[in-house]
Amino acid sequence: MKVGVCKRIANLLVRCFDAGTGECVACVTTYLGAMRTLLLSSLLLVGTAQAQQKTFTLTSADVGGQATLRQVFNGFGCTGENISPQLAWSNAPEGTKSFAVTMYDKDAPTGSGWWHWLAFDLPADTKELPSGAGTPGRTGLPAGTVQSRTDYGVPGYGGPCPPPGHGPHQYVVTVHALRSEKTGLDATATPAVVGYTLNSLTLARASIVFYYTH
Repeated sequence: MKVGVCKRIANLLVRCFDAGTGECVACVTTYLGAMRTLLLSSLLLVGTAQAQQKTFTLTSADVGGQATLRQVFNGFGCTGENISPQLAWSNAPEGTKSFAVTMYDKDAPTGSGWWHWLAFDLPADTKELPSGAGTPGRTGLPAGTVQSRTDYGVPGYGGPCPPPGHGPHQYVVTVHALRSEKTGLDATATPAVVGYTLNSLTLARASIVFYYTH
């Protein structure tokens, strides 16, 4: 409740007790109007809070603001462990039939960025991927999930590995809620084709961002 509104209602009640019959009726009418306004305002605040709680959200227990050597690529001059980060998401929109996960570096000096991870056809009941689920040769992906080739030229997660001295690169990990159970793509699909297909099927996206400097 707003303090000003509460004081106004209290003042109206005092006037009602002090007033005559005619004035009391008017005071009560005004009081009921003020209470109605207050009630509607409270309901609006509750509705807004509930809507905020239902936002499609992605989190990770492994990455915050910066990548560690655990996520960094092993190759191309980098010596990380290449372990894909743990991911968890909630409040997917109604009508979601599958999910896709992507990781993209817009700062790569290629003219078109760099795709580090492309996984799709994750079942609609998927809520989490454990650490390493996307790393080639490891387990953890739900049955039926497809990983297509990244800009490293092979399917599966390929961690950060920016050029030395190129400054911090921004890595965007996104979970896409899709309107279709299957994308119709396989492991040979190029990043451009995967991106085009996901854009045509996406109901909502949730992302996290982290950085890495080599």
